[in-house]
Amino acid sequence: MTREHVYFVYILASGCNGTLYVGVTNDLISRVYEHREGLVPGFTKRYGVKLLVYFEEHSDINEAILREKRVKRWRRKWKLALIETQNPQWRDLWPELTGQAQPSTIVPDSAHPTVIPDTVHPTVIPDTAKR
Repeated sequence: MTREHVYFVYILASGCNGTLYVGVTNDLISRVYEHREGLVPGFTKRYGVKLLVYFEEHSDINEAILREKRVKRWRRKWKLALIETQNPQWRDLWPELTGQAQPSTIVPDSAHPTVIPDTVHPTVIPDTAKR
């Protein structure tokens, strides 16, 4: 019986167009958790790089390591373009990856809808509160 392995090349960011970190792992959830919680000493902890903005799967570890090394050497502009091909809004993919994502409710407002998580009772927010 052969055991299938999955490896991930991932990019973390400090924010939209912020500091970037490229890594490789066979356990994306655990590894990103370590970065998010500051359990990994070094670059990501020092620069607050915690948002998962991109990842891709590989079935071969050598292929994944080679891809990570190549992406790390890329120009910043190319890395930004790679992220934006799959995540143009620079959303943090962590909640979706871990099943923590919550659907949002849009409360209508004349010109500017306000997004409120479902865990909050949807109420109309006065215009002055949004400025």
